[in-house]
Amino acid sequence: MKMPVKDPSKKTSSHKAPDANRCAFETSDGRRCRLPRSATHASLCVFHSQEEQQLLESQKLGSEISATPTGDFLTATDINYALGKVFTAVAQNRIPVRTAHTLAYLGQLMLCTLPALKKEFTFSYKFDQWNNMLDNAVRLSPPPPEPELATAANVEPQPANFGETSPES
Repeated sequence: MKMPVKDPSKKTSSHKAPDANRCAFETSDGRRCRLPRSATHASLCVFHSQEEQQLLESQKLGSEISATPTGDFLTATDINYALGKVFTAVAQNRIPVRTAHTLAYLGQLMLCTLPALKKEFTFSYKFDQWNNMLDNAVRLSPPPPEPELATAANVEPQPANFGETSPES
């Protein structure tokens, strides 16, 4: 008995109406995410809404992380301050670990070049000046509120209706 062979040029989609309870994310080849829609996002699942949040926040975080006490990366304090903000952002799940790994490696390279940099420039900071720079340095903004925690408390669970009919009908 021969098995029928599918023609790859023909699409086999069933043209079903979009499921309102399913994530609306589509890949570049037109496939749709199969995870259920998050209760805290209008159209995406928890995974894709988190990706969207990271993308929206990346521009703001980039400028905050790169701000140092002196405005440059000329001292170990500057580099350590920026790496501390990277650590905080990763701990708050605001940047991907892979990006943090790259930034940490770049910070390590910058720290290795500081001795040569110090030979080129003379630094003379008094403790009060250094302390004042740290006090006035740009801090990392607080993370956005967790959408699952904020709205989950206000949403009552809906009972599942699996084709059951009401007793009145």
